[in-house]
Amino acid sequence: MKNFIFIILSVALLAGCAARTPAVGAQAARTYDQSWSAAVDALRAQGVRITSQDRAAGVVEGVSKGVTIAANIKKQADGSARAQFNTKGTINSDPGLIRRITKSYNSGIGQ
Repeated sequence: MKNFIFIILSVALLAGCAARTPAVGAQAARTYDQSWSAAVDALRAQGVRITSQDRAAGVVEGVSKGVTIAANIKKQADGSARAQFNTKGTINSDPGLIRRITKSYNSGIGQ
């Protein structure tokens, strides 16, 4: 029964994500510095031209094929850090971009 409720809630949450495209599966890094470096490296590895970086705020933004990508790094209560990648605008020019960025990020933090 708990699994059924979890599945229903998961589907409901995913259905509400149509306005922007968040990455799924970005893992937590051991430290903020590790997460920051992995996020910047992941964006660059996937051909994203970085347009702004604010390490203190945990935000990196860039552009690829007309799509704006933002990485947001947040410290967790246990001292680890997590990245979330989002796009602004249409992703029709490269629909797999966020998935590839997330995969590069996870690889960069050793996941």
